[in-house]
Amino acid sequence: MTYLDVILPLPLKTTFTYAVDDDMAKRVKRGCRVLVPLGKKKHYTGIVVRIHQDEPKGYEVKYVFALLEEQPAVLPQQLRLWQWIADYYLCTEGDVYNAAVPAGLKLDFKPKTETHVRLTSSYRDEEALQRVLSSFKRAIKQQELLMTYLQLSDFFEGNPREVSKQDLLAHHHTSDQVLNALIERGILETYPFVVSRLANDKRKVSDLKSLNSNQQQALNEIKQSFAKQPVCLLYGVTSSGKTEIYTHLIEETIRQGKQVLYLLPEIALTTQITERLKRVFGSNIGIYHSKFSDPERVEIWNKQLSDDPYLIILGARSSVFLPYQQLGLVIVDEEHESSYKQQDPAPRYHARNTALMLASMYGAKTLLGTATPSVESWYNATEGGKYGLVTLKERYQEIQMPEILPVDIKELHRKKLMHGHFSPLLVEKMTEALRHQEQVILFQNRRGFAPMIECHDCGWVPKCVHCDVSLTLHKRTNQLVCHYCGYTTPVPQVCPECGSQDLRDRGFGTEKVEDEIKAIFPEARVVRMDLDTTRSKTAHEKIIRDFEVGRTDILIGTQMVSKGLDFDHVRLVGILNADTMLNYPDFRAYERAYQLMAQVAGRAGRKGERGLVILQTGHVDYPIVHQVRDNDFESMVQGQLAERQVCHFPPFYRLVYIYIKHRERRIADSITAQFTTQLLKVFGSERVNGPMQPAVARVHSLCIGMIMLKIESTASMAQARKLLLQVQQQMMQNPTFKSVQIYYDVDPV
Repeated sequence: MTYLDVILPLPLKTTFTYAVDDDMAKRVKRGCRVLVPLGKKKHYTGIVVRIHQDEPKGYEVKYVFALLEEQPAVLPQQLRLWQWIADYYLCTEGDVYNAAVPAGLKLDFKPKTETHVRLTSSYRDEEALQRVLSSFKRAIKQQELLMTYLQLSDFFEGNPREVSKQDLLAHHHTSDQVLNALIERGILETYPFVVSRLANDKRKVSDLKSLNSNQQQALNEIKQSFAKQPVCLLYGVTSSGKTEIYTHLIEETIRQGKQVLYLLPEIALTTQITERLKRVFGSNIGIYHSKFSDPERVEIWNKQLSDDPYLIILGARSSVFLPYQQLGLVIVDEEHESSYKQQDPAPRYHARNTALMLASMYGAKTLLGTATPSVESWYNATEGGKYGLVTLKERYQEIQMPEILPVDIKELHRKKLMHGHFSPLLVEKMTEALRHQEQVILFQNRRGFAPMIECHDCGWVPKCVHCDVSLTLHKRTNQLVCHYCGYTTPVPQVCPECGSQDLRDRGFGTEKVEDEIKAIFPEARVVRMDLDTTRSKTAHEKIIRDFEVGRTDILIGTQMVSKGLDFDHVRLVGILNADTMLNYPDFRAYERAYQLMAQVAGRAGRKGERGLVILQTGHVDYPIVHQVRDNDFESMVQGQLAERQVCHFPPFYRLVYIYIKHRERRIADSITAQFTTQLLKVFGSERVNGPMQPAVARVHSLCIGMIMLKIESTASMAQARKLLLQVQQQMMQNPTFKSVQIYYDVDPV
């Protein structure tokens, strides 16, 4: 008897074993999809990971319902990657399967079809066709429709083309009635024709742009680095032309018959990069991200398994899960970005680190590119010796780095000189830029109208009923919204605590910035780009295109506007409140604040004269302000490395956050304390921080406890994970633990 071990798309720590009959045993392969029963009523699409003759003991083995296809839907390298992710990020392979594979492949996928028209078999030779054409007497419209079909199909050319019913009727400007008459006479017939949902870009491609001397030197150094080690960090200032270097590396890779994975942190970036790459590589590029429909993602997945896969995949973090047959190069653009990390649900993987592992499985090279490297990547390239390092410190076409002017808004507020949230200098420079028909970007890293409203009389602040956070005011919809769970409620007219009508908003988000700017510059064309305005598939594209072609004067946005976008006419960038980025209770807050400010500043002065950045802050004397002003990344990173070594943080230590969730705070706290006690016995007090509560200690009505585990980078993470899971297993023997959720965030960001 042949048995299959199958992964199901469920958070279960085991595979399931099923029996197959002799016929299926001959046809099934590792990586195939099978339909299997689970429990009394449910069935799932599983992935075969092992085929064997080891009879399971202790239970009755069920049979596979069906083999869904005879060719594997998942390649061996993918299954290896799933195993690595499950082991490293302390989740299950079912979690990885669920995240990796489009939903359509967990069900019976139905291809997209449209109705096509063709001649019936009786009329496919010219003699029979001539007879029927001469037989029309009064049915002139039928004769004309048939002639239209013959023209559209190129019938007389000897190689008929497909003709859709919609095209035929549209060309002839007629109704179904005439077509149905030809069908009833047995001359034409309709049939379903499978069509692709993917764009078929047939544009004419152009040659690669030649590199300037700085870019060519960087490219040569990258190749030299790849000859010695598989990973290289490209540290190039904003607008230095990193994308052109990527393009040359891509061209060389596909010339060798290998594929390229080009990762981007934001869907918004794919719009511009796609256009630039398609000019050179045409239809060889496939785009993959979460804004695509599930059927579209299934089609891309299947194309990658075919004999004619995309040679280049451009996409967000989930692109690491696609099938690759001959991967030769991985590019991780903006490698420092925290959005490469999946937060919830499991697997809580980091796409950059996963891409490094994926590349190593194929023997491929990995290029990490950024203007503001992560502290960990910088350390790996400069002191850790794991990566090569290539620097590119000159902007393309010798454009100067932008001038950055810090403005003390605390002093301006004291003197009552602020125009809402804009300093007089920012308003003056915006007026000047608009007068010269130049564009402006305003950066505020908080969406919504205001972070909260507050009763001026008693201090009451509306909070989410499910989470320990204040509700954010969204004025357009007149709602208070929780940005954690999505709970909404209308804005109250009076304070429920004291009855006062004096409810005031506190702080400001992008929506409020938009309102104030429209009041100051009523003639300007203002657009906002944040999570609220980019929910649809094409929203990013439209906002970016409108700004590119000059249909927008002022673009207001969150960190979406900071990431690698190239605009030719941005003269001025305003950072409205640098201080909010530093006020997070996180050891990476300083690093992130520098990266965000440096990246958004880099949008200014892309072509033409030098750009200007107005950096508004209440602390102009902070070291980070001077570091951003002077573009002094190395000073920032050396200071951070010194601090982290003393405080036992990455890159000197690896972190694992342990989260315990329960509906009752008492139980969550009790179990977190017990877990901490057991971990202290195994790992010692220097490695265990806890028990504690995270900054937001209740989400979706679940109370959260937290423990931080620190492991030396020189120690074995595999052994640490093994010990951690042993402690959890011991704890789970306590019946109280059965009602709690425990999960891990490895290498949190």
